[in-house]
Amino acid sequence: MPLVLRSSDDPIVTGGAVQVLAAGAIPWRVADSGLQVLMIHRDKYDDWSWPKGKLDAGETIPQCAVREVREEVGLDITLGIPLPAIRYTVGAGQKVVYYWAADATGLRAVPDGHEVDSYRWVSPAEARRWLANPPDIDPLDTLEAAYIAGRLATVPFIVVRHAKAKPRASWTQEEGKRPLAATGKRQALEVAALLASWEPNRVGSSPWTRCIQTVSPYLKRRDLGVKLIPALTEHEALRKPGTVRKAILKAMNKGIPQAVCTHRPVLPIIFDTLKERLPERLAAFLPAADPYLRPGALVIVHQPIAKLRKPVSVEVFETFED
Repeated sequence: MPLVLRSSDDPIVTGGAVQVLAAGAIPWRVADSGLQVLMIHRDKYDDWSWPKGKLDAGETIPQCAVREVREEVGLDITLGIPLPAIRYTVGAGQKVVYYWAADATGLRAVPDGHEVDSYRWVSPAEARRWLANPPDIDPLDTLEAAYIAGRLATVPFIVVRHAKAKPRASWTQEEGKRPLAATGKRQALEVAALLASWEPNRVGSSPWTRCIQTVSPYLKRRDLGVKLIPALTEHEALRKPGTVRKAILKAMNKGIPQAVCTHRPVLPIIFDTLKERLPERLAAFLPAADPYLRPGALVIVHQPIAKLRKPVSVEVFETFED
């Protein structure tokens, strides 16, 4: 299974043998009465819980969370801050469920009518009284604490390492034109599927071919253009590393959902820049050793809209390889 690393999770919960992997989200909104979360009722089990479900074959955990919420209650969400994963025992063995917060403001829930027959928007206090599975309280507590601290409404800043390129040794033309390998082109499709879980509406990229090819499937999917950032090329980063730092901070300061695609040699400069804003606990989740990220992997940092300079989470995800 591709790497999954989230600052919200306890390694004791996510580690060890796991027989069932699932993912979901806690949709939230703010009403006149305050914070509300969406609970679902499953007729089969006659219980109240959060939208969630098991991974499909070849599906990543973020993709599963988005799909399950859409299928069960008809909400087209994007993922917000990661919430603590939970672990409990089912008939097949140990089950781990990964959760995210999801801003559902302005969205209308429609139960699927099969597994989910009803839903309700309730306060966190009411949710605790209705939840059938005690571990489900942990992600709720984190969501409510983030709301109280003004850190629940966030925007994602995503760093993408370009997908697998043709080998340098076999490429005789200009380095900036070295394209993706066949595996890399397939990875680019996985990158697009992963990015769709957060839906960045601005994408910046090194102008080199392999980076542009990596984000092109996502750009096509969303009908977006790309912002070319020369500072993110290997050559510019080597000559003027300070320009990388300036470009990343400028992008983060925009306060919009966005992604940037770059090269392995540029990653340590970017991660050092992120560390300037991350508390030590979160900085520890950033890759610290070469090659930092595998081809096509993503790092997601969530910035509170009200406090952009104080990110609250770090996640690392990899795509599948052939």
